[in-house]
Amino acid sequence: MTRIVVDAMGSDNYPAPDVQGAVMAVREYGVEITLVGDISKIQPILNSLDSGSLPIRVVNAPEILTMHDKGEDLVMKARHKEAQNSMAVGIDLVKSGEADAFVTAGNTGAAMVTSLFRLGRIRGVDRPALAGPFPTATGICNIVDIGANPDCKPENLLQFGIMGSVFSERVRGVRNPRIGLISNGEEAGKGSELVKGAYPLLANAKLNFIGNVEGKEIFNGGVDVAVTDGFTGNVFLKATEAVAKLMIEKIRETIKNGNLPTKVGGALVRPALGSIRKMLDPSEEGAAPLLGVNGLVFIGHGRSDALAMKSAVRVAKEAAEAKVLDAMKSAIEESLKK
Repeated sequence: MTRIVVDAMGSDNYPAPDVQGAVMAVREYGVEITLVGDISKIQPILNSLDSGSLPIRVVNAPEILTMHDKGEDLVMKARHKEAQNSMAVGIDLVKSGEADAFVTAGNTGAAMVTSLFRLGRIRGVDRPALAGPFPTATGICNIVDIGANPDCKPENLLQFGIMGSVFSERVRGVRNPRIGLISNGEEAGKGSELVKGAYPLLANAKLNFIGNVEGKEIFNGGVDVAVTDGFTGNVFLKATEAVAKLMIEKIRETIKNGNLPTKVGGALVRPALGSIRKMLDPSEEGAAPLLGVNGLVFIGHGRSDALAMKSAVRVAKEAAEAKVLDAMKSAIEESLKK
């Protein structure tokens, strides 16, 4: 049985959605869950969900890392051997081999720093990266990086491409994933100095590199993995989320305020709109993997609900069962031989 640690104190509305999602995941996916956090707040919710017979345990972690933890204060809380915050305690369970993966909807920076200090990096990886799943015309494209590294070197983008390719193949089931480099033009000479420097590295790697891609090619399903720096990736992420939300809201508003034929038409297309809304809903994927650390770590939105937490556990389970970490280590090791 795959063992997943869930940070019960991660989401904005902790611990209710975190605990509820974990219980849903145990019932649907057959995983073993360890909830880490304040046991006095977690246990009453578990009791209300009739979870007594389920393979769920609670490990007490009385402290919480929040958005206010930054700089040296965050570093101390992340690296202190006896740290009692839920992220440190949970990640230590992965490090010790007591769990296969860690899931949190907490502070992204805190999760990354804690993972780095307590798990370390895969040999050959300079910087871990977040691989965000984006819906496309043909499925899912993982964009690496979506915010962990605002400033990058060409070598970092090569590593992102290798790790993204392994994740897409092992977890998404994509055979020979197509790797693209986000740029402002498809021609090889286009882009910033970073893009121009990364292009030949990706082209000469053992990857299915198809060259530069613009935003439209990502949504058209032209690539399975799109590589970029964390600054560009995060802007891309926030803009995409905002446009998706705007579209849904405007369609709903137009139907609601329209005449009778418009409202009748709206009722007829409601099932189709529901399918589109589901496709654009980030809770369907739940969390993004932090690629490059020496352990499986998944980070979700702070506003994650129970469905998002359940989905995050599913993705973590799939990654653990596909042995994606071992495959990533082998791929990076192979790249170092050149």
